[in-house]
Amino acid sequence: MIRPFRARLIIPLAAGALLVAVLAACSTVGPVRRAGTATAPPPDGSPASPAGGAAAGGPVRVELVQKHGQDGPVRTLSVQPDGRWDCANCAGDDVRSSGQLAPEQTQRLRALLTDERLAAETDKARGYRVSCIDALTSVLVTTPGPITIEDCPGEERPPLGYEILLLLTQATPAEATA
Repeated sequence: MIRPFRARLIIPLAAGALLVAVLAACSTVGPVRRAGTATAPPPDGSPASPAGGAAAGGPVRVELVQKHGQDGPVRTLSVQPDGRWDCANCAGDDVRSSGQLAPEQTQRLRALLTDERLAAETDKARGYRVSCIDALTSVLVTTPGPITIEDCPGEERPPLGYEILLLLTQATPAEATA
């Protein structure tokens, strides 16, 4: 049995560790990569693009991390370049699901993720700051950087980022609003 004092200490530490992990994933600079998925240089010997091949039509993936308020569960959705997706707790129901985007959705997602204007919508470029309490916060982890979108009245939504969010939430169990 865990003593009450230790329980009060363990729970905030675990929550803090989870928050640090999510923020670390969101602050990724450059392409989002997993072990063993590094992109090789182009066969013609030219250097790879700084976006990890994204600008040249190479592998493009995106992750969506969502949380409702301070105490809500973390929801994650990962979409691979071929349109396969894996979702953990997307509907807030502790269910893990997976599927495949339709070919036209995959093409649209690729076009949005490789659009040069997306870099201007990153949190760093916008000088983003959290402005709502108890809102659904969605963070798109993209090659140019994280893009945070809050489901909050009056909150300005980055157009490309919001279009990506809508595409993902319409095609998967992830939710666009609280």
